[in-house]
Amino acid sequence: MSGAKLTFLGTGTSQGVPMIGCKCEVCSSADPRDKRLRASALVEYSGLTILIDAGPDFRTQMLRAGVEHLDAILLTHNHKDHTGGIDDTRSFNLLESRPVNIYCEEYVLNSLKREYSYAFAQPRYPGAPEWHTHLIDGSKPFLVHSNAGEERLVWESGKGYRHLEATAAEIIPPVEVIPIQGWHHKNKDLSVLGYRFGDIAYLTDMNLVEDSEFEKLKGLKAVTVNCVKKTPHFSHFSLGEALAFFARVGAKNSYITHISHQLPAHSILSKELPEGVHLAYDTLVID
Repeated sequence: MSGAKLTFLGTGTSQGVPMIGCKCEVCSSADPRDKRLRASALVEYSGLTILIDAGPDFRTQMLRAGVEHLDAILLTHNHKDHTGGIDDTRSFNLLESRPVNIYCEEYVLNSLKREYSYAFAQPRYPGAPEWHTHLIDGSKPFLVHSNAGEERLVWESGKGYRHLEATAAEIIPPVEVIPIQGWHHKNKDLSVLGYRFGDIAYLTDMNLVEDSEFEKLKGLKAVTVNCVKKTPHFSHFSLGEALAFFARVGAKNSYITHISHQLPAHSILSKELPEGVHLAYDTLVID
């Protein structure tokens, strides 16, 4: 299945660009392509609207992109720059009268339960986010469903949401997503999932992708991966490693994301990249 459209909502590293207090050339750049919110992407795929990660800039990203509907959120891993804004999904609960579907690995769900305990507590605090969580096995494709089939939420002031059965509606068929297993550290102590939607794949926060996973990346039109600096990094790809990854995948176009101020400014580094390799920037759309 093809036809995915991906919008980069944020292309920055965990501290964003500019970094607080920094006066370096990149952080001082007036080029809007050097203004980077924390890494996240919006995928429109076969009628579904799917968010990848909901970091601290989630609210700003939703407003800037004019997002009024979400079917699901796919989490890559549990770091705060990828989960720190997930409480703001409450707006979608209220406006769509549905829980938000969240897909993640079990360790990520356990982290959410610790950090957002009020969202899982019973009785629930009135107004706490309403989520429907789905566990992912990183070795197997999984289906992402339209939120139209979710139970209805009816707000009662001071009491919270009443949960009613879903009303009859034309439900968009689920879509298959292929997880790509990567590691945030070569010791394999932190799993990170990338995701393939038809002929587009989004990967971030990795510095190891094992040989067995490259079979899942064949025939891509576009692929993304992270890079924070030119020299080696203990938990992210260096520029050379990212370029080697792109060459092995062989997609028509490749995009670098999760970019830090340690890389040159967009106008400089983009001229150094091989044909078909691009620096992503906030609001860039690929389809």
